[in-house]
Amino acid sequence: MSRPVIGLTTYAEETRFGLNDTFSAVLPLSYVHAVHASGGRAVLVTPDDPDIDVLEGLNGIMFTGGSDVNPDLYGEPPHPTTKVKPERDAAELLLMRAALDADLPLFAICRGMQLMCVAYGGRLHQHLPDVLGHHNHRPVSGPKFGEHPVQLAPGSRAAAVLGEAVIVNSYHHQGIADPGKLTATGWCPEDDLVEVVEDPSKTFALGVQWHPEDTTDFRLFEAFVEAARAQRAS
Repeated sequence: MSRPVIGLTTYAEETRFGLNDTFSAVLPLSYVHAVHASGGRAVLVTPDDPDIDVLEGLNGIMFTGGSDVNPDLYGEPPHPTTKVKPERDAAELLLMRAALDADLPLFAICRGMQLMCVAYGGRLHQHLPDVLGHHNHRPVSGPKFGEHPVQLAPGSRAAAVLGEAVIVNSYHHQGIADPGKLTATGWCPEDDLVEVVEDPSKTFALGVQWHPEDTTDFRLFEAFVEAARAQRAS
């Protein structure tokens, strides 16, 4: 049986191939590997020429990490540390809203979770050290990732997959100030920062603040791919 097809949003960045610098659509292969290891077939969705017709060939869509979400989208001026890609925001919001309207299984990671909250009317903390007083969510020295526990709400989809507590990696300087109409279902107990959001009215619409693609724990990917498989069957 063929695998469910999962769309993965990509970065648009200046990159170098050999001796040539060029503007490219790129994505860390860890996202692709996690989808393939979980039984899906990953295809890359580029931010140029956005149109919701891309969703017609997908059984699920994943919104990946990357640049900060433009604070214009939630009515705030930019912090000095905020680095945005407005074209990517516009393209991904178009796809996200259409996917939600169609109840297409959706999984959002780091920036993707932040964009999801903005799509649901929420807003972000633009620089967590200003709010929390520490850099634990994006270390300024030492290992690339921070590490901390996350407590998950009993009865939530995230808890059904991961249990009521999990240790996660962390690399972000922005975070959720208000999840909007989403339901927050996971928090860092060290500072109460929201780490998981869900829309329980959808078949599968879940966002996490950490980077499960850079771990060996693919349970969330497996649950997402299974939802995409069920979507295709229906």
